[in-house]
Amino acid sequence: MSRAALLVLADGRFPAGGHAHSGGAEAAVRAGHITDAASLEEFCRGRLHTSGAVAASLAAAASLGVDPAELDLAADARTPSPALRVAARRLGRQLMRAARTTWPHPELDALARRLPKGAHQPVVLGLTARAAGLEPLDAAYCSAYEGVSGPATAVVRLLSLDPFDATGVLARLAPDLDRVARDAVEAGRAAVAEGVDVLPARSAPLLEIGAEAHAAWAVRLFAS
Repeated sequence: MSRAALLVLADGRFPAGGHAHSGGAEAAVRAGHITDAASLEEFCRGRLHTSGAVAASLAAAASLGVDPAELDLAADARTPSPALRVAARRLGRQLMRAARTTWPHPELDALARRLPKGAHQPVVLGLTARAAGLEPLDAAYCSAYEGVSGPATAVVRLLSLDPFDATGVLARLAPDLDRVARDAVEAGRAAVAEGVDVLPARSAPLLEIGAEAHAAWAVRLFAS
């Protein structure tokens, strides 16, 4: 295992398309739910323990070798918003393209053939971690961190929030990230033994509602 591969995969400059997505932050800013660093922290914490925990468990399960097509169906069932499903598959396609170039692997090729329109991003992320020789915990950490770093970065642009304050938010979320990543690996191991139905299915209704509203905007800075 090369731990340095995790740095490459988690780097915001890795060409996986995440920079174009706000993780629901753009809609939350317009709705007045995010106005400063404190409200950004609460938004990110809520996202981490709901949709973030679901995504991290999907990534961990994929890294552990659970059938990615089954995980993709599980991700669909856990994503009520059509707009979020579209965004997840768009990100999955972009990540797949980057992953197959960076860490060529037969399992990535097989998934690309099975789901040519794209798999959900956390599923591709877990399989990418597997291809890169990383551990399931690495996949879970990468997924969980992406779930909060995306909104934090977006709010710097949306609200002209001080980047130092945004980084402070991420630092304060570190204990939550540790907990979510560990729980995600446990869930992934349970899925290996019992099937994908045991994976968490936590909901974040405001994220779903916000995503549908955001998709209808005529002008927006981010794709989702």
